[in-house]
Amino acid sequence: MALQLTAVPSRAGSGDRPAVLVLPGGGYGRQADHEAEPVAEWLAGLGIHGFVLRYRVAPDRHPAPLEDAKEAMLQIRSGAQGLAVDPRRVGVLGFSAGGHLAATLSTAVATGSTRLDVPEAIPDLTVLCYPVVSYTHAVHQGSVDNLLGQSPSEALLAELSAELQVTPETPPAFVWHTADDAAVPVSHSLGYTSALYNAGVPAELHVFPEGRHGLGLAEEQPGADLWPALCAGWLERAGWTAP
Repeated sequence: MALQLTAVPSRAGSGDRPAVLVLPGGGYGRQADHEAEPVAEWLAGLGIHGFVLRYRVAPDRHPAPLEDAKEAMLQIRSGAQGLAVDPRRVGVLGFSAGGHLAATLSTAVATGSTRLDVPEAIPDLTVLCYPVVSYTHAVHQGSVDNLLGQSPSEALLAELSAELQVTPETPPAFVWHTADDAAVPVSHSLGYTSALYNAGVPAELHVFPEGRHGLGLAEEQPGADLWPALCAGWLERAGWTAP
């Protein structure tokens, strides 16, 4: 199956530009459109190429989505998509279950493919938006069922709990969540950022008091609507945005 990767070119800056792979959420059962192209357009306005991946979901199981994400990273970093990409600045941004995919990508969870399980498939920075992270604590059962089927082993659940896979080599992260998220508890974001801090990896975490799950760019949610500007500032300090 051909990789479903859509490019939204940077609208600012010249020469090789940073790129970010966008992974929409949907519980590994579908893809949320409002977490896809609109987010890539926002990145393009910052001078960053946005690439939206429509990764495989149920009935496809692990490692299919991770294979797609790693393939996309390799294509983006190599310039195979036809845009001038700085291969040293390729990141990932994921929402909800797409955040889980981004976190497992960032923590180098293996697919079993020697071609895909390479350092070039690991992003240089990570943005996680109300992510599913843990498959062992406060689990989002729908995403577990869709990704792994019925009765996965405890070992596999631990392997796919990104907070347990963080190392000092894990890329820096910007993470945000809402405190009253009823679908994916804020403990997922707290656990991942705590693991980063404990490993000595830089991270920025924002927990907003209110907001339902699945806000996307959160334009109509006071408080959480600040996350794009906060993230843009973080990307600017990292040297990724256009002057």
